[in-house]
Amino acid sequence: MNRFKKFFGAQDMTVGKPLSNLVAFSVPLLIGNLAQQMYNTVDSIIVGQYCGDSALAAVGTSGPILNLLLLLFMGISTGAGILVSQYFGAHKQKELNTTIGTCLTLTFIAGVIIMVIGPIIIEPLMTLLDTPPDVFDMAVDYLTIVTVGIMGSAYYNIVSGILRGLGDSVSPLIFLIVACVLNIFLDLFFVVRCGMSADGVALATVLAQLISACLCLWRLTHMKSVIQLTRKSLIPDGRITKKTIHLGLPSGLTQMIFSMAAIVVQALTNSFGTSVIACAIVVMRVDGFAMMPNFTFGMAMTTFVGQNVGAGRMDRVKEGVKEGVRAGLIVAVILVAAILIFGENLMRMFTSTEEVVRLGVHMMRILAIGYIAMAVTQSLSGVMRGAGDTITPMIVSFLTTIVIRVPLAYGIAYFTRSEALPGGSPDSIFISLLISWVMGAVLTTLFYRRGKWRRLAGEKI
Repeated sequence: MNRFKKFFGAQDMTVGKPLSNLVAFSVPLLIGNLAQQMYNTVDSIIVGQYCGDSALAAVGTSGPILNLLLLLFMGISTGAGILVSQYFGAHKQKELNTTIGTCLTLTFIAGVIIMVIGPIIIEPLMTLLDTPPDVFDMAVDYLTIVTVGIMGSAYYNIVSGILRGLGDSVSPLIFLIVACVLNIFLDLFFVVRCGMSADGVALATVLAQLISACLCLWRLTHMKSVIQLTRKSLIPDGRITKKTIHLGLPSGLTQMIFSMAAIVVQALTNSFGTSVIACAIVVMRVDGFAMMPNFTFGMAMTTFVGQNVGAGRMDRVKEGVKEGVRAGLIVAVILVAAILIFGENLMRMFTSTEEVVRLGVHMMRILAIGYIAMAVTQSLSGVMRGAGDTITPMIVSFLTTIVIRVPLAYGIAYFTRSEALPGGSPDSIFISLLISWVMGAVLTTLFYRRGKWRRLAGEKI
């Protein structure tokens, strides 16, 4: 019984072997991230198989805009996770309670803002992106439903981030799997049974995410041995709000940079036509799974470093960094091999259109080596965030996406124009992405060795 409670409870990562801590925390987190990715993937598979490539493109082209609208939540989640892990490691109960309560209230406020402004700006943004006519209406419907029902996604991501900061990566996994299975059944019901299209998968996703959010909130309020939430703790604390924003804003801005770059590149993608749009969506869905181990090790490193910085155990941080980066690289190499071997089978899960399949396999081969570079970037960025340095990863993101990727994408497209390809080669989308990933690994390593994060780790919380 004690082992059972330990497995499902908060995990103290300031004791025990660092690699064992990271593995025990990462495995359920990885499975959870894979299940999270299943939301969009199942949507794409069902829409692609039952509604065609135009509907598939509609769901996929909505991604960058949706991520842009979620920036507020991403910032709150990152700031909350860092503070929670540091206060938990330092055994500061009062600050821990106040941080969690404040973040729950800030999430509600941010959710209301998105619900109001989201439906207003969606159509102008889709017009700005020069979205093809056969995709436009379905994409607008999809985004409108998702933004109106944003609270479920918001609270799941925030509360699961808080639970992970406490060392509990198992409970969010279980709740997410429940919601993921529900999402599949709802997708099939709305699309196959009710004859809906992109709007059907949006409705299914919103309902499933609401269930996962409720389960996470239930779990959080029942962790009496770790936190004590009261009505008073739900009143936003000025100091904690400032700290959360200070830590989370750079991460939110990082996501904004990614989203804005993706929107600009999406406009280039749209210019190549529906087949290339559908291909890009399929590749990005597979990419989402391939990136999961990298994101997982990054989040695990943030929690591990945050708790040990809070406890003043910099010796464990140094050992944990070595073990985490090594494990991330091994997993990345295995995944790259799998993508190269089974790439065509993965593409056919989404579409039976031969042109899209052929293009997708070609694009995945271009990206393959980049996943190894991203293993380094995500692990070391996680270390810096856990120590409280969220500025450096933001700088790296700006340099790699705005300064490198976007100009490269349009530049390659421009210089590869021909009679057969008047708009340039679609390869430009992914060659530019690969180069930005490799440069990101180089820059992150240089900033990590520079050591600003170590100075921040030495400061009092």
